[in-house]
Amino acid sequence: MGVVSLFSVAPEGSITSPKGFQAGGLHCGLKKTNRNDLGAIVCEVPAVAAAVYTTNVFQAAPLKVTRESIASSGRKLRAIVVNSGNANACTGQQGEADAYAMRAAAAKAFGLGEHEVAVASTGVIGELLPMDRVAGGIAGLPAVLAEGNDGAEQFCQAILTTDLVKKEVCVRLAVDGREVLIAGAAKGSGMIHPNMATMLAFMTTDAAVEPQALQQLLGATTDVTFNMITVDGDTSTNDMLVAMASGLAENRPLAPGHPDWEAFAAAFRHVCENLAQAIARDGEGATRLVEVTVEGAVTDESARAIAKTVIGSSLVKSAVFGADANWGRIIAAVGRAGEPVNPETVDISLGDIVVLTGSRPIPFDEEEALVYLQGDTVAIHVALHNGKGSATAWGCDLTYDYVRINAAYRT
Repeated sequence: MGVVSLFSVAPEGSITSPKGFQAGGLHCGLKKTNRNDLGAIVCEVPAVAAAVYTTNVFQAAPLKVTRESIASSGRKLRAIVVNSGNANACTGQQGEADAYAMRAAAAKAFGLGEHEVAVASTGVIGELLPMDRVAGGIAGLPAVLAEGNDGAEQFCQAILTTDLVKKEVCVRLAVDGREVLIAGAAKGSGMIHPNMATMLAFMTTDAAVEPQALQQLLGATTDVTFNMITVDGDTSTNDMLVAMASGLAENRPLAPGHPDWEAFAAAFRHVCENLAQAIARDGEGATRLVEVTVEGAVTDESARAIAKTVIGSSLVKSAVFGADANWGRIIAAVGRAGEPVNPETVDISLGDIVVLTGSRPIPFDEEEALVYLQGDTVAIHVALHNGKGSATAWGCDLTYDYVRINAAYRT
């Protein structure tokens, strides 16, 4: 029996489904609309925490605060406070002071130590936070969480910017004979080309997990899920992925070697992959999810580089938007990825429609291809016949609306 069959999706689950977690959100005035713009996840016990962050040289102030909290607390967290509408990035010493002030305010509001709190922000770069509004909003969060009504929904709405839909998923599995839940929530639809992290994503689980094992699993899983999506080729200043494990399922702590480790890792990957695909599907202005699978590369790493080059090509993305079966753009992207490729052995197909064999075009039904490319999901398969490496990347088409949305982002 494969490990994938050892977990199942919990359709009604959310980030508050794992034992010990509450969440909530409210509007504090950072957005011009009345949509929620401030939220929190709180755990009733110190939760083992792991995180990955953007590698953009210009890192937003909240990343420094969160790094410090996790390091100073022995890789434990009790709460994450998140705002949207303002990235608090490139805001100098005042921005850093404001991020620390957010942490202090949340710690006071929930009766926690400051190093038990992580901070995340998303939104416009280069503007200072209106801290009077933020502080007032944080003070009101405990009451919102205490109400317990649609807390996960409120939180998901609070972290959105240009997103059209919330992104959340929950799975269940058995560990040591006990039910364990893993859940996640994310935001992101623009400035999406992660590098060692994702836009903003948060994961909760009630499994007991060894701290080092959770960090290693998070990093490895990010590489094959969140780091394999792209919308526009831009890596944000604020990308952050944080995972918290309450341990309240009372299983023996998970780590490699535990009998249920592989099943837990597979379920963990499913959550990350589902969220990553949801982000790609919700790309700004997108009308189609695009999936690129590369097989037969010299290594998995080489396959990843080629898949991301294809999925990130503006010409490929434009062709998908136009439902144009222009395989020339695909093979050109494969050839410029900077990875070993035999120019005589490449096969390409669009769904089940084969358009290239042995790097030579073959006749195909253009009308059939048009119909396929007009669907809401487009799968591009590239077989290199050059090794055993494989990878899959996700992205979206490039539309007129992407330009419209980003031309007026600040207004």
